[in-house]
Amino acid sequence: MKLLYFFMIITLLTLQGCATKEATPDANHQQLKTEAPASAALQSDINDNQISEAKAEGFEEEFSREETHNAIDPLSGYNRVMTSFNDKVMIYLINPVAEAYASIVPQPARIGVSNAVDNIQFPIRFANNLLQLKFKNSSDELKRFIVNSTIGLGGLMDPAKNHMNISAHDEDFGQTLGYYGVGSGFHIVLPFFGPSNVRDLLGLTADAYISPIVYIENLEKYKIPNHIDHTIGIFTVDFINTTSLHLGEYESLKKDAIDLYPFLRDTYEQKRNSEIAE
Repeated sequence: MKLLYFFMIITLLTLQGCATKEATPDANHQQLKTEAPASAALQSDINDNQISEAKAEGFEEEFSREETHNAIDPLSGYNRVMTSFNDKVMIYLINPVAEAYASIVPQPARIGVSNAVDNIQFPIRFANNLLQLKFKNSSDELKRFIVNSTIGLGGLMDPAKNHMNISAHDEDFGQTLGYYGVGSGFHIVLPFFGPSNVRDLLGLTADAYISPIVYIENLEKYKIPNHIDHTIGIFTVDFINTTSLHLGEYESLKKDAIDLYPFLRDTYEQKRNSEIAE
């Protein structure tokens, strides 16, 4: 009898142990089920915080960028009006005239005119490369001028580039000032000329003195034109001629612009910074 009780006790203990083991996974599973939502909720909160922080940083960066533009753009009201004026002149006057011009003058002749004007402007590139201590570029410009002015028939052709692989190195006094660390100053849109800034406006003035095709009183003997009207005529023909070689590019440039003025302003400033850094 005692032996029977002993076996019954052992059996009960064994069954209780099994029940406990079977209950443990369920408990662990329940614990995991309880912890999982908590962990997911915590991760969700972390992600939400990260997204919020990223948005906040992006907003602050955009606000800072806009604030910077405003700080160096005190003429924004005038600039917007002038941008609109230039845009209408380009669309309704320059482009139609350039299209008519292109239909009359063959492309080789128009390329020749562009080459000749570039060749005449050699002193600007030569002087500014020299001022920036780019002696190899200055030497290239001198070679180009000699070759294109003689073999190239006064610059109508560009044998220096096409046959001698000597490319132009476009530099102006605005880039020279930037090369020596002069800031751009505030942005300004010029009638017909388009986007510019204080530094580049000073550069245009300096370059005018050494340009052979810009008339300046008391410097007539160093210039090709002998009256300001001649200079205006030369630049007008050159502008129409250049536009005729790039028809449709202006429209392609501005088609994705939500706001034309800041788009052209930022494009210009980035381009000038890139040219100065070269």
